Amino acid sequence: MPACRILVADDKASSRELVRTILENLGYEVREADDGIKALQAIRESLPDLVLLDLQMPGLTGHEVLARLRADERFAKLPVVALTASAMSGDREKALAAGFTSYLAKPVTLSTLRAEVSRLLQPQ
Repeated sequence: MPACRILVADDKASSRELVRTILENLGYEVREADDGIKALQAIRESLPDLVLLDLQMPGLTGHEVLARLRADERFAKLPVVALTASAMSGDREKALAAGFTSYLAKPVTLSTLRAEVSRLLQPQ
């Protein structure tokens, strides 16, 4: 069985590298994007099984990327996780209401990331 494909979209290289390293060590195939426009392009080209999407990115914000994905029937059900340092009260609820599948606050722990990715990639 081929490895699940995950796109990590974050404008901070250190954040992408950390998450990519964790996911690759868990056996996932990882692609990266450093802004919202590149994230959307990478999703359309690589058809990932899961997207970890920073909310504050140049080009298009995470919310703008998500809105475009949800408007495209090919990606309407794609699991998209908001991965953000914006962890103010109510942010999680706003992200979920906007259509994100899940919400993780940075810095995310290894155990939390592993558990959430595993949960979202379980066969339905």
